[in-house]
Amino acid sequence: MPNYDPLAEFRMDGHAVLITGGAQNIGAGVAKGLAGAGAKVMIADLNGDKAKETAAEIAALTGGHVLGTKCDVTNEADIQSVVSATAEAFGGISTLVNNVGWGAVNPDPLAVSAEDMLASYKLNTISAYRMSAACAPHLFKAKNATITNSGSFSSAIPAYPILAYSTAKAGLNQLMISLAHALAQKVRVNSVLIGTIITAGYASAGIDAATQEKMMHPDNLTGRPGRPEDIANAMLWLASPAGSWVSGQIINVHGGGAVYRLMGH
Repeated sequence: MPNYDPLAEFRMDGHAVLITGGAQNIGAGVAKGLAGAGAKVMIADLNGDKAKETAAEIAALTGGHVLGTKCDVTNEADIQSVVSATAEAFGGISTLVNNVGWGAVNPDPLAVSAEDMLASYKLNTISAYRMSAACAPHLFKAKNATITNSGSFSSAIPAYPILAYSTAKAGLNQLMISLAHALAQKVRVNSVLIGTIITAGYASAGIDAATQEKMMHPDNLTGRPGRPEDIANAMLWLASPAGSWVSGQIINVHGGGAVYRLMGH
């Protein structure tokens, strides 16, 4: 038997994870990845039944301790409740994944209502801040405490068809950097800038079938859209001891970026 295992620091044994929006799509992939690495995982989702169903599936697949519960991350009482429930079930919280996020297509970027802008900011940015603040007392007690956010490539490029969403995700980038400095040497805080991951979420955002088909053949450096597993792998690195020297960073996981933009045509 070898005496050295380079993958040992990617293990999450003993870690207690709270992930928002984890019932399906990217969030479910991340929950599965962290549970598979040995973490105890609480899936918090607006669809409580789906959260419990996904938790049961992941537990059966990984043999881990995985729970699911309903949580509206725009509701302060729900945030406090799910944080308390997670800490009670797992004996603490060492890992927060602010994954929840959504944004509708707005064909006219000059016709987005103030209400829609505020609603997007509340869901995509404020919820991550409030969840981070609520988890902080537990994170301060944990070893290798981390907060990892699901960011969006749309926050870093012109993305006017989804203006409210991309603007809110840009705010999330600033939130991450500020929290990483505010919590320095106590909690590591990072974000994954996510590119095109084809999931059911695109249809619910109003992206038509033709556009989704086009997105299946992206003009990026890898030539393929991403999979939830691609994001899960990046988040496992950031949350695990393997990423213990990484904080305050935006990690781009988007197929390397678009060839078209990079070539300047």
